[in-house]
Amino acid sequence: MRVVLAEDLFLLRDGLVRMLEAYGFEIAAAVESGPELTRALAESSPDVAVVDVRLPPTHTDEGLQCALAARRERPGLPVLVLSQHVEQLYARELLADGRGGIGYLLKDRVFDAEQFVDAVRRVAAGGTAMDPQVIQQLLSRRAAGDRPLDRLTPREREVLELMAQGRSNAGIAAQLVVTERAIAKHTSNIFGKLGLEVSDDDNRRVLAVLAHLDRDR
Repeated sequence: MRVVLAEDLFLLRDGLVRMLEAYGFEIAAAVESGPELTRALAESSPDVAVVDVRLPPTHTDEGLQCALAARRERPGLPVLVLSQHVEQLYARELLADGRGGIGYLLKDRVFDAEQFVDAVRRVAAGGTAMDPQVIQQLLSRRAAGDRPLDRLTPREREVLELMAQGRSNAGIAAQLVVTERAIAKHTSNIFGKLGLEVSDDDNRRVLAVLAHLDRDR
């Protein structure tokens, strides 16, 4: 699996290269600026891009904008964005085209190698990997004025958070140490209470949940 990596801090970039290579990824390019990222994405045809939000020369959202531009040129290009802090605007921009193959993680997640690599693989496969803190903020924001969320039981909210991170029923069941059948029942209840169409497609249901949580903003 070919990866284009963009990170301006040398030590972190070098560490990510070594980590990904240790897990069998091929690093097609490892760059430190927006212009270099644009060229690498155009020339390398990667399976997935791992991109820091803030890159030279602007040090604002250069990395994100380069990745979004590349997705417009190549619809569905898998992109995993890394950020120092939770910025819901970045998450919304990633979700705006309604396609899969997207992820948004805090850089702290990088230090858990298995969790980070799982997110890269999930995004590369066309899935979704959203940081738990982003989901928590969306849930908290919506809970203040969205009565449907109030109808969820504590267990259903827990399942919803894991679902929105991009986990499958099997993954949620393993995390909560329950059966897949129990999780299927919870997810059906959640979709019913939120007024969303039930779907067995993991990525589609994640996008539906996130769109519901992020509406009216």
